[in-house]
Amino acid sequence: MTEARSEILAGVRAALAGVDPAPAAPTVPGVSLTPADAVAKFAERVADYRAVVERCGAAELADRVAAALPEGSVIVPEGLSVQVPDAVVDDGTLTATDLDRIAAVVTEARVGIAETGTIVLDHGPGQGRRIISLVPDTHVCIVHEHQVVADVPDAVADLDPARPLTWISGPSATSDIELDRVEGVHGPRNLHVIVVAG
Repeated sequence: MTEARSEILAGVRAALAGVDPAPAAPTVPGVSLTPADAVAKFAERVADYRAVVERCGAAELADRVAAALPEGSVIVPEGLSVQVPDAVVDDGTLTATDLDRIAAVVTEARVGIAETGTIVLDHGPGQGRRIISLVPDTHVCIVHEHQVVADVPDAVADLDPARPLTWISGPSATSDIELDRVEGVHGPRNLHVIVVAG
């Protein structure tokens, strides 16, 4: 330890001598929702971000994904649980410039957060590299109902902090100094979320 640092810490200790310790921080009450309420709230909050949200059963998923895609090419990550006809499966070689020519990406989520309407990807199977979820202009994301948790602490407890995480709250949007909203600057302009029963 350097001499200056030791002096500073000694000064702090001297100043705190005789001071009562700070009270423990209050615990933040968790959000308590039934699974059905959590899914309903998640869908409502995602829609608040100007994302398109729809719910379907597993048997309808492929058709719903196909209907959500815009004209143009589509990329999907390896391990996606639904077939997307004519989609390019990402092999990790496409650059940002290549991906900018692709109209849409289809991924699955790792977790959905009801309280905030946030989707988290940890880039495992069915999610792919971070860049494929950020560059194409439309992101179609599949969230299974069992993946929806009540709040952020529940999500954090369910995630591996050693993995790369992408947190998505609606389409990419920012505002300039006059509060004019601009979409699609830092990520997809369009977010389409399909919540699958079960």
